[in-house]
Amino acid sequence: MTWIDQTLLSAVTRIARDAGEAIMDVYARGFSVTEKADHSPLTEADLAAHRVIVAGLAALPEAIPILSEEDAGSFSRPDAQARYWLVDPLDGTKEFIKRNDEFTVNIALIERGRPVLGVVLVPVTGVAYVAAAGLGAHKIHADGKCVAISVAGRPAAGATWRVMGSRSHAGVALAGWLETLGAHELTPVGSSLKSCLIAEGRADVYPRLGPTSLWDTGAAQAVLEQAGGRVVDLAGESLDYADPAQTLNPSFVAWGF
Repeated sequence: MTWIDQTLLSAVTRIARDAGEAIMDVYARGFSVTEKADHSPLTEADLAAHRVIVAGLAALPEAIPILSEEDAGSFSRPDAQARYWLVDPLDGTKEFIKRNDEFTVNIALIERGRPVLGVVLVPVTGVAYVAAAGLGAHKIHADGKCVAISVAGRPAAGATWRVMGSRSHAGVALAGWLETLGAHELTPVGSSLKSCLIAEGRADVYPRLGPTSLWDTGAAQAVLEQAGGRVVDLAGESLDYADPAQTLNPSFVAWGF
């Protein structure tokens, strides 16, 4: 992983920002909504961001296969070094449609099944959460100010857990899980923002007891892990990306310690 450096991370961040600008162009002027084969919504913004990201990644010095949610069928396999780009051009399309501003651009680099670089951009605010192996995790504000981020750590005994919940995918299993957790306050948030808020110490845990896809989690997992947290399945194993043919994740929990 020694080939990952600040130049690469900065280039990917720029690509994410360009995609964010394409999304906001659509957001500002209105849009129609269609339905994909799996009945999930699709907008012009998803496709515009996809085109920007694919073109940007393809222009980088090193050619690495790209798995994007909006063109998963064209992806064949990781390269000889077991690397591939994992992209969700617009994570939180439902939030985009609702216009609640809680949607992101997700770009991750996977190497040997692990997310080793991640960029999560919030188009509405211009905030980017960025991380890479050996470089740590940072939050870059719209004005360019960059600050290192880290998780808050395990709450003290008897403290109230700050829990992130899905805004569009709450389920009955969550209530039982929260009961075992103890005293908590639950805040619903859309997209991969949940894991990023944990990464910067503003929340403690995010349980996702239902299906997600690889591109929903890869970038934010990179950010959270480099900030000192973890994303594990219900058996305690880190989410794995080694087999991109299996695009669905198991239920998982993102922890801030």
